[in-house]
This record gives sequence, structure tokens and C-alpha cells, in this order.
Amino acid sequence: MASLPEGSFGREYLRFLEDNHVTPDSRADVRFVDNEELAYVMQRYREVHDLLHTLLGMPTNMLGEVAVKWFEAAQLGLPMCALGAVLGPLRLSTSRLQTLFTSLGPWALQNGRRARCVLSVFYERRWEQNLEDLRQELNIDPPPVIPSASKQRST
Repeated sequence: MASLPEGSFGREYLRFLEDNHVTPDSRADVRFVDNEELAYVMQRYREVHDLLHTLLGMPTNMLGEVAVKWFEAAQLGLPMCALGAVLGPLRLSTSRLQTLFTSLGPWALQNGRRARCVLSVFYERRWEQNLEDLRQELNIDPPPVIPSASKQRST
């Protein structure tokens, strides 16, 4: 992916992985889902989560995670997304709460509701596509602000 052009989805995803010290293999396998098809959907959701960080331009700090959860809750309606969207803000500082409620939250909810289904995209065939073009295709606006990537806990 390092050889892909600047601005491509794959190159930006690689940058996200490196900047946040995560790998695609770091997600645990789905457990406690007996239905094979539902287990596949949940596994794909886990795989797509980090790709969403790239699409949405969000780091893995608490504010970035909460913004992604708000998008996922609006888009997917999964209880775990809604729970993360509700409980996540409890760990944010006052200034980050203000950013969430005044800009990132409304943006995430609006984009989650109107975007194409993000679970049905074959991202692995989109590495060379320009990130901005992919966002446009999926009906996702760029974020109004990008929270600093610091993973330090805000107080």
C-alpha cells in the first residue's frame, strides 16, 4: 500500500494504521453468535470499523471513536454502536464534548443517515481509488474538524 498514490484510499488507510499503531489483524473473532450469516456480518462490521476511521478522517482517540460510533449508530442501528455513542461521551473533557455536540456529532449523525451502506462496500478493491472520490460516491462529507490524534485521556 505504501506504493499507492498520495490521497488514495489504500495509502490513507496505511497511514491511519501506522499513525494509530493498529493492524487489520488486531480485531478479535466474533464469538457468541451461533448463526453463520450473522457472525459473518458482525465480523465484517469489525473489519470495516478501522476503514471507517479512514473514510471519516477520525483518529482512534476517544473523540474520534465516539464520532465513528455516532456515524455507525445512525447508519447501522446496532445496539453496541448506540451504546458506544451514548457512553463514550462520558469520558470526554468539556472542550471535547463541546466539539462533539457542536460539530462532529451532528456531522456524524447526518452522514451516517444519508451515506450508502458502508458494510456492503468491497473496500479491498478500492485501495487505488482517491479517498475524496470514494467519500463522494458513498455520500460522506469530509469532517468539519479533525480531532488531534493524541491518544492521551482527556480530563
